[in-house]
Amino acid sequence: MRMKALLAMTALAVLPALPASADTGERLAAPPDSLFVQYSGSYLMIPVANISINAVWPGETYSATATFQSGGLLRWFDDTNIEAGVSGYVREDGLDPWRYQHLNHASGKGRIVAVNFVGGMAVPDINPPFGSMGDPAASDEDRTGAIDPISGILNMMLTAPMAANGEPCSGRVPIFDGRARYNLRLENGGMSDVSTRAYRGAALVCRAYVEPISGYEEGKRPTEDDTARPVVMWLAQQGDIWVPVRYRANTRIGNLTISATHLRVGG
Repeated sequence: MRMKALLAMTALAVLPALPASADTGERLAAPPDSLFVQYSGSYLMIPVANISINAVWPGETYSATATFQSGGLLRWFDDTNIEAGVSGYVREDGLDPWRYQHLNHASGKGRIVAVNFVGGMAVPDINPPFGSMGDPAASDEDRTGAIDPISGILNMMLTAPMAANGEPCSGRVPIFDGRARYNLRLENGGMSDVSTRAYRGAALVCRAYVEPISGYEEGKRPTEDDTARPVVMWLAQQGDIWVPVRYRANTRIGNLTISATHLRVGG
């Protein structure tokens, strides 16, 4: 799996999300004033990536930034230096984004990949435009109801991860990252102890499988082998919110582990 796909499943285009909705019956916990999480990725104990998420909830709005920078061996496979951001509104049943965008500084193209949310539909705003939006491109129907990666993970943190059937970490989540449209299928892995520099204790194990829908260029659609291997995450409860403190994924260079090194919840 390419690192940009893994990034989508973690901080940016990332990470499985379980938004609260009328279907789940969940309601948001009172958001903290702020949240900061920093992660370090490693392969065979060698640091290969740094990730951070920084979010604030001033009243009825929210904003967040996330960064991902590859390094070491990983740069041989996918040189990435992504900065992303989102802003939106806090509703009773979930976060309601109005604009998401990201920029890969390492690409040298200066392309801003943005998504505006209009009437429940994710609308891409790419400057300069991609040469291709995929074959097939994500349709209006595909993008209706889809969420951006950062709002998704923040929604997950603010709700107990419970699906409509009462099973934690289950169901499917629609994601649109500006070009690719895919689902994340969640599977409960039970409770387990986890130890990182930022957290030690019990955590809920969640497995996320990619289900590609549309918006993939030729040769870049995840293979059956890719979709059969989940990204595994460990969610630690911090007061009323759940925070991912570890991820593990099988990449083209082997098993990559991303662990929280700093965790701060304010207010």
